[in-house]
Amino acid sequence: MAQRWTERDVPDQSGRLAVVTGANSGLGLATATGLARARAKVVLACRDEVKGAAAGGRICSAVPAADVHVARLDLGDLGSVRSFAENLGFDRVDLLINNAGVMAPPRTLTKDGFESQFGTNHLGHFALTNLLLPQIRGRIVTLSSEFHRRAKLNLDDPNWRRRRYNSSQAYNDSKLANLLFARELHRKLLACGSQILSVAAHPGIVHTGLFGHVNGAAGLYLDIGSRIVGHDVEKGILPALFAATQEISGGTFVGPNGFRQLRGFPAIVQSSKNGNNTQLGQRLWQLSESLTGTRFDCGIPRPAV
Repeated sequence: MAQRWTERDVPDQSGRLAVVTGANSGLGLATATGLARARAKVVLACRDEVKGAAAGGRICSAVPAADVHVARLDLGDLGSVRSFAENLGFDRVDLLINNAGVMAPPRTLTKDGFESQFGTNHLGHFALTNLLLPQIRGRIVTLSSEFHRRAKLNLDDPNWRRRRYNSSQAYNDSKLANLLFARELHRKLLACGSQILSVAAHPGIVHTGLFGHVNGAAGLYLDIGSRIVGHDVEKGILPALFAATQEISGGTFVGPNGFRQLRGFPAIVQSSKNGNNTQLGQRLWQLSESLTGTRFDCGIPRPAV
């Protein structure tokens, strides 16, 4: 495996359609720009269409030949997720990058009444992926985080109704949910003979606007720490681009190859023990189906029994 894999190593993506959630800023914008630079047609799935249009303009300025489309997607609103999937306007999606996320905001609920981080980071992407699955032909990359190692995911109280709310812990839990989802989806796709790959990636520690909601000492720690031990956005997008375009197996987890996966070049990495917890992943899947009302549909005809 290449030890210093960079954006220059992304193969030509001509003729492929990529959907990137949260593509109006930060890692999402940089990832979408990298894919556009590799000649993919890119859909910027953004909650704010004005910001999405501005992001599209920035991509086209950086990549004059870019083929960019903007569509509204609010992952904290299952109605918006369904509308996006129904009105995407493309019959084939080659690459779905589940990138969008919120980090440690004050306790808020999504439109459907879910804790905002579990609802947006996990349930929104869970529903989106299931709804788009009949159109997906290539690969699904779901962004987790190194913070998944600190998770204490409680599936009996995922929306923090019975526990004292801890915004940082809720974020960590949502990132473990992302990883478990990617791996359970891989198992389901494999079981039904699908050629679609589901993989996960994490960017390491990157200084982005995601820290904006983190208050007090924790926010200061993340701000300073990300500048010292982390790396920049251009490096932070490499695990997602690697996971999206390289020959790897379904269920793979890609992250930086440096010290404690905080920074470095992309490589296949190990997760926490819970990140490989099949039973927890199955329980999470069942819960997510009941909460979102969406189901897995492989789309491959099965032999008559």
